[in-house]
Amino acid sequence: MTAFSQHPLSENSFAKERNERVLVTGASGMLGREVALKLLRDGYQVRVLQRSDAQLESLLPASVVSRVSQVRGSVSDAATVDSAMQDVDGVIHIAAKVSVSGAWDDYVEANIVGTRTVIETAKQHGVKKFIYVSSPSVAHAGSSLVGEGNTAASPEHARGNYARSKAYAEQLALESDATDFRVGVLRPHLIWGPGDTQLVERLIERSAAGRLPLLDGGTGLIDTVYIDNAVDAVVAGYERIEHIHGQPLVVTNGQPRTVAELLTGFAEAAGVQAPSKSIPAKLAYAAGKVIEKAWEIKPGEDEPPMTAFLAEQLSTAHWFDQRKTRELLKWTPGVSIEEGYERLRQFYTGRYTR
Repeated sequence: MTAFSQHPLSENSFAKERNERVLVTGASGMLGREVALKLLRDGYQVRVLQRSDAQLESLLPASVVSRVSQVRGSVSDAATVDSAMQDVDGVIHIAAKVSVSGAWDDYVEANIVGTRTVIETAKQHGVKKFIYVSSPSVAHAGSSLVGEGNTAASPEHARGNYARSKAYAEQLALESDATDFRVGVLRPHLIWGPGDTQLVERLIERSAAGRLPLLDGGTGLIDTVYIDNAVDAVVAGYERIEHIHGQPLVVTNGQPRTVAELLTGFAEAAGVQAPSKSIPAKLAYAAGKVIEKAWEIKPGEDEPPMTAFLAEQLSTAHWFDQRKTRELLKWTPGVSIEEGYERLRQFYTGRYTR
């Protein structure tokens, strides 16, 4: 697999066709797009639902294009979701508003109302298998997570609008689990890979500009997951829904690294100066609170440089016990962090200068 695929895929990489159609929401994002391609390679029929064009056809051999269809629109629009759900056997719901800023109502519409609409419509259409892609942040209350398992989502304690809305949505998903509607919840943590504009490229650009400080020296130990591994875990979850339904499972590479080491790996892979300046986490947290207030009054064109949530994420430990996840999914990561760095280097060579 090529993370966030950029070039047409070989016809030899696609399996014999299966008589099963899976709806993937959010296929214009990195994870959704790669999950859709993985399903197609494994022989499934695939329908994708998202606001913008997923642009899958340009990556597929002519013989495979007929196995994918697309519906464009919002997951919170009942008519759109109903159209997308026609003749669907299973759903992988990835679409979400992902950000560290923005109005609460926007998160409610995309993440809570959207998830409820997709779930209710799936049940109306007799869908039997449903995967909800969540986030470990739904169970994060601001303190370190050290070797944690798969604790329950807590909207009351989740930090920031994204985490809080995803926590409510995860609760909706798990409450819907039933004998005739199996619901599995997967929580991939900090997905990264070549072409990722949500995390990697923002970090690289800020590092290149000298605007990426380390908080308390970047000593916090965190887990991440390389995109290929996240995709394989999501598809494994769909295929093993009978074994994982009714509970959340955190998905990571199982290779905790300090924030400083991880950011250095990204920067060096892209050929830019690694972050070295350190500031106190408490100072960053206080500045983040001020910036959040200013952003509410006059939002910038991009994400704010710092928020209280981001300060916590960059200064506290987040690593997870993966034994139960791997046992239930019958899955292990195929791409190590070190190999991931090398793939970043190959992708970004010549794109940035020191």
